[in-house]
Amino acid sequence: MPAMIQATESLYYHDHIQNKKDKGTGSPTLDKDAFLKLLLTQLQNQDPLNPMEDKEFIAQMAQFSSLEQMTNMNENLQKFMDLHRKSDFVSHSDLIGKKIEWEKIISKDEQGNPKESEILTGMVTSVVFKDGQAQLVIDGTTKVQTGALVSVSNRD
Repeated sequence: MPAMIQATESLYYHDHIQNKKDKGTGSPTLDKDAFLKLLLTQLQNQDPLNPMEDKEFIAQMAQFSSLEQMTNMNENLQKFMDLHRKSDFVSHSDLIGKKIEWEKIISKDEQGNPKESEILTGMVTSVVFKDGQAQLVIDGTTKVQTGALVSVSNRD
């Protein structure tokens, strides 16, 4: 019988720990629903002799509306950037198997402008992305930024 009690206690303890995990400590950010609940509670519990000013209420709603619009715009911008990254990948993959020429900067002047350069050639074997920028892998070893391309042609 003691084993049964121990197992039951263990189950209760597990449920207690799981409930604590499920409840958590709340979100570190205030979302739309939480803001509206807070505002509604504030309106319901205000002092009837000294009610909240219309200006305060309108200002809070305007701030929340602005915040919500900025959040939506940020989400849409992130989606656009993801789509742009994917289209870059597809468009640059068309260069695989092509012969390219690119400019390699050998030295720069004091202002950082190219002083000496050379034109190199090779075949694109793959495309990689590093820090959000497409790089062409030439002959399996050399990585070239797409901005350095001078020409693209079919293999000879």
